[in-house]
Amino acid sequence: MKQAQTVWITGASSGIGEALALTYNAQGYHTILSARRSEVLASLQKQLAHPEHSYILPLDLEQHENAEVWTHQALAFTGSIDILINNAGLGHLGTVLEMDTAIERKVLEVNFWGAVALTKAVLPQMIERNNGQIWTIASILGHFGSPKLAAYAASKYAVIGYFESLQYELRSSAVHIGIVHPGFINTAVTLNSLDPKGVPIQKNSVAQERGMLPMVFARKFYQQSTRIKPKRNLFIGKYETFAVPFKRFLPKLFFIVYGKLTDVTRQKRN
Repeated sequence: MKQAQTVWITGASSGIGEALALTYNAQGYHTILSARRSEVLASLQKQLAHPEHSYILPLDLEQHENAEVWTHQALAFTGSIDILINNAGLGHLGTVLEMDTAIERKVLEVNFWGAVALTKAVLPQMIERNNGQIWTIASILGHFGSPKLAAYAASKYAVIGYFESLQYELRSSAVHIGIVHPGFINTAVTLNSLDPKGVPIQKNSVAQERGMLPMVFARKFYQQSTRIKPKRNLFIGKYETFAVPFKRFLPKLFFIVYGKLTDVTRQKRN
């Protein structure tokens, strides 16, 4: 890389965000680390290849009305934000009737509105320079629903619809808007998912445990995103990513098959 660029990663304290931070920083990028827990970010900073080229910016995306303030703080680090990766997310586990509406709203506030607010705050300086990338982590669950994950799936459906619309709006611009659709990644997202009353379930899913390692995901993402002409949509995962075209072209069969698979998964969890 001829000139060091600045990447801002939300949800950097663990999983995909942590792996992306390690990967980008090792490649010489100035790295802004954001998440709620500053002490965990400080621990991550010590693990970076170039910790002197990093900046800790704690934030809680549920409080996304502060997006402009956070962006000004981020810009103070190097003077520009070349890449924004909207990675922070929140999961839940509970049926539609079980889930407290306040918890479902919290999931939407973090996963969708948090990404929207940060994007709207960062985008103007990218448009002014006519350069930059904004990547938002969606999910294959943004393409089909799943039992006990209604609000989570809804948040990812919303992410895809919103940022695909933004892709059209900026199709003549040099600012790249990318959507990432991960399959199962071996992270703590399920462990930290909230039960119907808002308490972390502290139990992982079999699919999550068998998923792609975060560092493998990060390397694949980095390779794809640094191409001269990166794709607008990246599907990164294992066999499960084929569920997206399966549902699109054979929706009735998909409903039957996926329903049976989720029944089996639910029985194993119980």
